Amino acid sequence: MEKKARKIGIMGGTFDPIHIGHLILGEAAYEQLSLDEVWFLPAGNPPHKQNRKGRASDDQRVEMVRRAIASNPHFRLSLIEMNADGYSYTYRTLERLQNEYPDTSFFFIIGADSLFDFHEWKNPERICAAAHLVVATRNQVSSELLDQAIAVNKRRFGGTFLKLDSPNLDISSRSIREMIAEKRSVKYYLVDPVIEYIKEHEIYKDREQEDGTV
Repeated sequence: MEKKARKIGIMGGTFDPIHIGHLILGEAAYEQLSLDEVWFLPAGNPPHKQNRKGRASDDQRVEMVRRAIASNPHFRLSLIEMNADGYSYTYRTLERLQNEYPDTSFFFIIGADSLFDFHEWKNPERICAAAHLVVATRNQVSSELLDQAIAVNKRRFGGTFLKLDSPNLDISSRSIREMIAEKRSVKYYLVDPVIEYIKEHEIYKDREQEDGTV
């Protein structure tokens, strides 16, 4: 009897900090796509987010992810991008995972916003060749526009694009950093172990100059 391939979801991001929107999206993908696991990959050196003054350190971001997913048996932390040489491009990461786990199907989870600038990513055709693209729906984006964007990207880069029915949570790591700097409550935006860790290490307590990234 042929062995069934594992199905692994990939959640990438700077996770600065990881919030409930990330966790809910990962859980939605796990349930709707019948995944075996969802791996969270903190980005080590993303080329589009170089101004990291006033943010959490790499070790702190990793620890926050570790604490956030600890209670979920099908969530896993992967440090593959934290240990990457040079910039951590998505296509490199997915191709490496594909080589290391040849009997696994990978499902790369992105937000609807990312779909519209997917053509600006480094080697999008290689991303599509290495993993299925899972697009989280958003209330601000109509179903028609999303379908059009999926069709355009599929025609241009090939691969498989899947729509994920996920709750529309207008939460960003940037807004959470601002709330912490302003001494406002982030209860329920972050899981309690992450809130405790941020308080313990006094992360984000000073308002930093933001660069427009989330």
